[in-house]
Amino acid sequence: MAKILVYNQDTNRMETYYRNETDSMPYNTNRTLRVTEFRGSSKSNILWTDKRTMQAWNSQRYIYGRPIYVGFAFKRPYEGGHGNQSQHYAGTAFDVGQTLTNAQRAVLRNSAQNSGVWTYVEPVSLSPTWVHFDRRFGTPACSTGGYPIIRQGSRGNYVCIAQDDLNTLGFRTGGLDGVFGTQTYNAVRSYQTSRGLTVDGIIGCNTWRSLQENVVGTGATSTTIN
Repeated sequence: MAKILVYNQDTNRMETYYRNETDSMPYNTNRTLRVTEFRGSSKSNILWTDKRTMQAWNSQRYIYGRPIYVGFAFKRPYEGGHGNQSQHYAGTAFDVGQTLTNAQRAVLRNSAQNSGVWTYVEPVSLSPTWVHFDRRFGTPACSTGGYPIIRQGSRGNYVCIAQDDLNTLGFRTGGLDGVFGTQTYNAVRSYQTSRGLTVDGIIGCNTWRSLQENVVGTGATSTTIN
């Protein structure tokens, strides 16, 4: 049984679902994306994503018109496996088509590019043996890309990443719920103080880089929330 946090952009609210591995993901239609497929190799009891990503998947699956093998989707930062500010940690990305031939992957990649539902479709030069697409959102905090600025009052799956990082590093946020409240704000300030960063309680470029560099791939700790 997985606990799934879903950010609903239409209501600016976090929603919580409990699903078995063979159940469909929240907002998935026609059982084209099961929890086990979205989970991939993650061992976490808690998963997160957002409504628009699930709707983008529904559209992509309908346009493509046949099953899509999912090799990788969700990961928590401490589990690693992707770049420091990968959209997989936000639950907005899919690496698919690993079982297809090169020609079949080309068809799938073109379908994703032409669908207009994804924010980013990776070029074949970067992922020749799979197809990557994601539904990232927000203006990146760093000029080189990555996650958006979040601050007190923010909600969503990027807040989940920050809370997960902070708790894993021992800076307790009072929960893992995707809501940037007072306890998360205080945890951010404490973390910034400990790392010699500007202490403003805002997670911008430098704080994101620091958090992810200190957490990605390091494994869960005694203070990680599961």
